[in-house]
Amino acid sequence: MASRVSLTQLRLEAELDRCRAECQWDKVPALVELLHAARVHEDDDYLTLVMAEALLEECLLENLDLLRSLTPLLDKTQPKLCRAKSLLNAVLSRGCLMPRYLNEALLLMAKVHYVQGRYWDAQGMCARVGLEELTKEDQPTYHLRLLAEAFAIKGLSLDHQTVSAVSRVRLSEREEESMSCFLRACDAALSYMQELDKTVMTPHSKTGKSTLPPVDMELGYFLQAALQSAYLCLLQRGHLAQGAHQLRRVLRVVESRGSQGFRKSAARKLAEVLLSSVSEDSYWPPLGPPPSAWLHREGAAASKDAIYPTVKPPHRYSSDSCFCPQDVVEEAVLVLLITESMSSGEAVISRLPDQAEARQASLRDATSVYDLLTIGMARRGQYAMISECLERAMKFSFNEFHLWHQLGLSLMAAGKGVGAVSVFKECTRLRPEDPSLPLLAVKICINQLHWLEEALTLSQRVASMGKEAGEFLPRAYLSVGLCYSLKASEASLRADRNEFNKKSLRALSKAQSLDPQDAQIAMYLALQLALVRQVSAAMEPLQIALSLRGDDVHSLHLLTLLLSAQKHPQPALETLNLALSQHPSNFNLLFTKVKLEEALFGPAAALQTCEEMLQEWQSRYDVSRSSETDDSSSLPIAEKSEVIPGARKPSIHLTLPDFQDASTSSLSPSSVAASRLEAALSEVSDMSSTRRQGPTYIWTTLERIWLQAGELFMADGRLKEAQFCIAEASCLFPNSHSVLLQRGRLAELRGHLEEAKGLYDEALAIHPTGESILVHMSDLLD
Repeated sequence: MASRVSLTQLRLEAELDRCRAECQWDKVPALVELLHAARVHEDDDYLTLVMAEALLEECLLENLDLLRSLTPLLDKTQPKLCRAKSLLNAVLSRGCLMPRYLNEALLLMAKVHYVQGRYWDAQGMCARVGLEELTKEDQPTYHLRLLAEAFAIKGLSLDHQTVSAVSRVRLSEREEESMSCFLRACDAALSYMQELDKTVMTPHSKTGKSTLPPVDMELGYFLQAALQSAYLCLLQRGHLAQGAHQLRRVLRVVESRGSQGFRKSAARKLAEVLLSSVSEDSYWPPLGPPPSAWLHREGAAASKDAIYPTVKPPHRYSSDSCFCPQDVVEEAVLVLLITESMSSGEAVISRLPDQAEARQASLRDATSVYDLLTIGMARRGQYAMISECLERAMKFSFNEFHLWHQLGLSLMAAGKGVGAVSVFKECTRLRPEDPSLPLLAVKICINQLHWLEEALTLSQRVASMGKEAGEFLPRAYLSVGLCYSLKASEASLRADRNEFNKKSLRALSKAQSLDPQDAQIAMYLALQLALVRQVSAAMEPLQIALSLRGDDVHSLHLLTLLLSAQKHPQPALETLNLALSQHPSNFNLLFTKVKLEEALFGPAAALQTCEEMLQEWQSRYDVSRSSETDDSSSLPIAEKSEVIPGARKPSIHLTLPDFQDASTSSLSPSSVAASRLEAALSEVSDMSSTRRQGPTYIWTTLERIWLQAGELFMADGRLKEAQFCIAEASCLFPNSHSVLLQRGRLAELRGHLEEAKGLYDEALAIHPTGESILVHMSDLLD
């Protein structure tokens, strides 16, 4: 019978130790009652100590917001605190505790002093604690928690004491002492959670049972402070390198189930530091110490963890065969993607009222992660990946405008126009008073999707808001004018075209009257006037646009075209050269220059500009080099050639052909102005026949250059060279109506009229409203 009672007592004591380790304070009173009934610890005050601890910890959990705001807790408003304090005073005054339990009582009294704002008394209590007792082997798991909290309380008490009468040397010593306490507290807290994880996953030696805790335990105020104070204190003091180093140290600790929330907050903080304070040039690898230059700038000789050895180091992951980021953005994005996976998996999606607070907290955590991911990925242009991450967040983002807005912007940047328009419509439903949202959808409808009716409807909705649209009202009328202008260009009936042009002019004039200082509105008004053949009237708004923005490439280009339309080719060319001096690589300006040079100096001079365009295309869109590099790398293109050993300069050389005989080439003035004979024509043909990489517009630009050169060669009577240029364009887009038109013209010049008619028919089948095709077909039939 005695052995059975003894076994029951052991089980109760073991269960009490487990509850203290797992912070299950609601179960402590019942266990204390059972131990009282079993007449355990009759000769000391251990059970009274445990009851005081349970009351104190419950009070602290109920007042976390007050503790975070450093608001002292008062006895008269906190009955649990008052009761715990009286029990602790009684225990300490009687002196009936073993040394091990006396240390626990002193630490609990230090907590009481701290939460009541008596920091000197809290520090004094910590000084009386024998920490060596808490660090002995075979101690209960909760002793590691008490050790971490002791260091945290001491460090926080040192930080919160007044410093007005303290010398600078003493202040520095106090800061170093508090930092050493925070570092030791962090390691002890991490070790505590690892040991707790092992304890609950293996049967207890005394009870033979194992109990599984919840996935993520609720950390108390002092345990949270023990985990976070080290890196937060370093960052607040401006020690960014040492703060980042401490964050990396804690993230390399072997994960335990109780540390999930802490790891997420630490990962977010590390990403913030990396993205906001560490440049590409000053980045150092995660496994290495901070650079000496950083430490010297922060007034330290070595990192704090090397100066202050820990009392209980936690287990860390091995660095063997692990992936190591190569730059600051790569590390930040990697850390955030892992955090995003945890945040989205643990997000609260229940809409029940009692889950509202938890739902808002998880949403705030997830939103901060997605915002940082957006910053990091945008630096690498990874907009498609941003949109994929944000799409995963939609499951818990019902009626959450910020995440919907971010998703719309990312889809817009990634070129996913249909999805972006749908998302912006949802954003408009969430905030109907915001005029910028439908205008973003209008921009996509016009630029990417060519949904003119949809764009017109959305623009008119903003215009109908009137003064409530504020500064967006002129933009709404600008969008309306652009939609009508584009509809006019597509109208097949003249009456419809005239009606759309009138509506466009009215809307654009209204936009300019609302905002006469908007250079873009003035430029589009001038463009619309030019489209309806009111060239002289177009000069006035264009001059206004240029006076507001003299370097705008579109306004300068439009001025060139207007001067040319007024039969002033030389001033037009001078204006164009001025625009090219500011925008030397603009292909639209260069194509216009070719037309003006052909009109002024003949096709031979214009061919020289065509060759310059080929060289410009070659240097800007270096497809041979980009195909040899790894598209998955996060390094900028400029850096790839420096770090990739196989990167080399392209061997392909683009230039215009010259098939003239050597005996006659010197007699032909066109051969002198034309491009030099290509060194290796086979290389050009090989490049044109390879699989095209990159956006389509870069290859349509190359097609236009070849066709323009072919047209100039035909005008110069050099049909063999023209055939070569058209063949190169045909290798890029063999079914292009522009290519078929030029092939038809070439066949017509050679007298192959039936072949030319067939090619014109094919071009019209692809582009039935092509005016140039219809003109050449009519000339052929005449």
